[in-house]
Amino acid sequence: MTHLVAALPAPPFQDLALGPLNFRLYGLCIALGVLAAVAIFRRRWAAMGGDPEDMTTIALVAVPAGLIGTRIYHVVTDWSRLYSGGRWWPDAFLIWKGGLGIPGGILLGTLAGILMARRLKVDVPLGLDAAAPAIPVAQAIGRLGNYFNQELFGRPTQLPWGLEVDVPFRPVKYAASTTFHPTFAYEALWNLGLAGLIVWAGKKVVLKPGRWFPVYMVGYGVGRFWVELMRSDTASRLLGLRVNTWVSSVILLAGLVWLFWGGSPVDRAATAELRAGGNPRQFAAGPGPVAEGAAAGRAAPPDGSAAPEGRAPTDVPDVPDGPDPAGGQE
Repeated sequence: MTHLVAALPAPPFQDLALGPLNFRLYGLCIALGVLAAVAIFRRRWAAMGGDPEDMTTIALVAVPAGLIGTRIYHVVTDWSRLYSGGRWWPDAFLIWKGGLGIPGGILLGTLAGILMARRLKVDVPLGLDAAAPAIPVAQAIGRLGNYFNQELFGRPTQLPWGLEVDVPFRPVKYAASTTFHPTFAYEALWNLGLAGLIVWAGKKVVLKPGRWFPVYMVGYGVGRFWVELMRSDTASRLLGLRVNTWVSSVILLAGLVWLFWGGSPVDRAATAELRAGGNPRQFAAGPGPVAEGAAAGRAAPPDGSAAPEGRAPTDVPDVPDGPDPAGGQE
């Protein structure tokens, strides 16, 4: 039996030239992921009855902080292997050559977003719920950049979707192998599935405010854990395991503690009302300022003034929850 696809070909180029402009495809994938995440973030917040411009403001702070966090994580975890002994200058700052640690970006980006949300008087738990499926979508799109950089692949494989890797990018011990597990693609598909699961489940069950974000953490931790076990590239290790494997375990455990802190995360009363025919948008975020605004009829004050402090405006169009199906590191 022959396969229609013998292997995924190695990328023919790493850069995209448009006239005098030259774009590194690795960076372009990350940028497209960020844009997609911000669009989803805005739509979900609007569906909750909030002002999407608040989410744009938060993203303008969280995204650069997250990018800095990804680089810091990479440099710290690979310091002895790549940057010690004076090798950090200027290599530690050459982001376009690869080397971004997602866990560091999640941590610093989330902290920066929370601080900005507090300054804007945005309900932080509801904002985290709005961001829960947006972040894995950004990660999934960004992972395509690893393909163009020929990095973060797994062990050799003869499966029909094995990835061809050019000789200079192969690990020394696998120099004679030609096709490898595309683990970056596995992680990307896992993240897209996680985002879809959060959006779908949000229409079936109501969690207490802020509990969809730890659902993302648990899902990401599980996916990243098994993907790390398949990777073949050189990486810093701790007690025999890759550092990223340990960090994935920490993210998973932290997410579980957060999710179940204080008992079941499910808002049973709101879930029962939702299943009885309530508006999914009204209950998707659980009780809180935005949900209360939705229950009040989503009507703006007749004089056109802003909503009361601590609450989001409610005169928003009927926008479906989650990513638009027609729209679209380490």
